[in-house]
Amino acid sequence: MVDGFVVHEVVADIAVRVVRSMPDLPVALDCEVERLWQVACKRVAAGEAGRLFNGRVFSVDSFAPHLVTGHLTEFRRIVAQMEQPALFAELGVRPLAVCGVLRCADGVVVGRRHRGAVYQGGMWQLPPAGSVDAGAVDVNGAVDLRRQLLSELREEVGLTADMVEEPQPLCIVEHPDSHVSDFGLGLIATLNAEALLAAYQAGGNGEYEQIRVIAKAKLPAFLAELGEALVPPAREFLMRAGLTNREVESSR
Repeated sequence: MVDGFVVHEVVADIAVRVVRSMPDLPVALDCEVERLWQVACKRVAAGEAGRLFNGRVFSVDSFAPHLVTGHLTEFRRIVAQMEQPALFAELGVRPLAVCGVLRCADGVVVGRRHRGAVYQGGMWQLPPAGSVDAGAVDVNGAVDLRRQLLSELREEVGLTADMVEEPQPLCIVEHPDSHVSDFGLGLIATLNAEALLAAYQAGGNGEYEQIRVIAKAKLPAFLAELGEALVPPAREFLMRAGLTNREVESSR
């Protein structure tokens, strides 16, 4: 990957587990986290992108192709690190997010994030996508990525589990600054583009300013047009899913 993005390989039956509790923060660091959190909350509210909620999300401690381990951390620590990436040295959070490469017979689904979003506002990405939260963790600490992805699919795109085939793991792409680690999973919808977009209009939650279905033949030109307005992990996921040519993308 370019610009310092790191690709972590995964196997088809990869496991994700919570193995420790969230560590306490020194008082001074906690105060700085809270200050940055409040700044972000005010900015998101002013941008009419909803509001931020300090829930618990999964943060990676270690990567291996067959096993990802970590802990549940509060969202405000993640936001603080996004605001000031240098805080990674003290906070050490790597928020794991699921990102679907959703396609149907007519093409690939892409969406533009709300401009007021706290992370990558206004950029294009591959829906559905979202942080892995505490709801995906069972009593034994096992994290169900499929459950999280299908939850995001229902909330963001308006599709239910019976409208897609089984998600297929692709890889994990880690951002060099925020350390957000996007877990790409391929999804094939049983609907055509018209029905998919109708489901989005009826049941989507407004996470995206715009949703489009791009035909595979037109995808290279569309990606070239977007340029840096497309989140970098999306290009890797599209190549892993066999939807774009690696040589063409690598020559950018």
